[in-house]
Amino acid sequence: MILNRFDEKISRRLPAEWERHGAILMAWPHCHTDWAYMLDEVRQCYRNIIAEIVKEEHVILLAPDASEVGEMPAGVTVVEMPTNDTWTRDYGPLTAQTADGKPLILDFRFNGWGLKFAACHDNRATARLMEERIFSGDYECCEDIVLEGGSIESDGCGTILTTSCCLMAPNRNQPLTREEIQSEILRRLGARKLLWLDHGSLAGDDTDGHIDTLCRLAPHNTIIYTGCSDSNDEHYADLAAMASQLRSFSNADGEPYNLIELPLPDAIFDEDGDRLPATYANYLVLNESVLMPTYGQPAKDKLAADTLRVAFPDREIRMINCCALVRQHGSLHCATMQIPSEIITFI
Repeated sequence: MILNRFDEKISRRLPAEWERHGAILMAWPHCHTDWAYMLDEVRQCYRNIIAEIVKEEHVILLAPDASEVGEMPAGVTVVEMPTNDTWTRDYGPLTAQTADGKPLILDFRFNGWGLKFAACHDNRATARLMEERIFSGDYECCEDIVLEGGSIESDGCGTILTTSCCLMAPNRNQPLTREEIQSEILRRLGARKLLWLDHGSLAGDDTDGHIDTLCRLAPHNTIIYTGCSDSNDEHYADLAAMASQLRSFSNADGEPYNLIELPLPDAIFDEDGDRLPATYANYLVLNESVLMPTYGQPAKDKLAADTLRVAFPDREIRMINCCALVRQHGSLHCATMQIPSEIITFI
């Protein structure tokens, strides 16, 4: 069933990332992306990530030219299609679940993080995957609303966490007001409560403050958040204000959150001396493990991994060096999107 607009008769919810899924959607770096100057390095990083994912899930890899991908391990399906960039978290589908347990593919508009970058191909990725019969199932076109996957977190039980600096940023959904945007998100995702985080934004983040760089919802009514213990760091005051606001939050059932603080990596700078948005919060939850980005900082990397073990005691924490990814202002979670097995035609 193809729906060209929101159907209020369909009851739905947005599952949490820690619920089971069948594959991870990724996109191969190519010479027409911003990775062109460091293709070999970033492609090796992608190969390392893919090698970890296929230990327990399939990978669907988008690439304009499959011949450029080369040999991949079993469990990788390469789909030829044009792409502008590699950040599938933001232009891949959000897959809701209806009241009768069926998946509902939600295809929101992606406009290059507020018209900052070209997005003509990436905005069409989900529709093309439907046309190519890689995905199958009920599909709802949400082209009238700009919403990036990295800008929201769901607990699967009616609560969505987001940031006001992103959803209210220019060139997203104007002239809609905050109240109108909230109403649309709650309706389309089937949620009961939208938590707006008003503080916290990392230097070098060109997404206008995606939630998946700052805070993540986790099992057992937990929020994992990025903290800063260095009073001389430029993020110190804002992240402290963010932590204070988090302490005031409660879920859709009125229950306060358990808060777990992740360390902030030591500052990393690019060739021009600009700070990059390195964060441990940009991890990916798989069915049996958590893939956590590292940044060549052994003490901080270990502390972050030990912290995630507290939040995910039933999952193995596996670390992947993502120094290459952060040079284009993203990390592990940004480069991946979980896909439920029910909509994948070849699983």
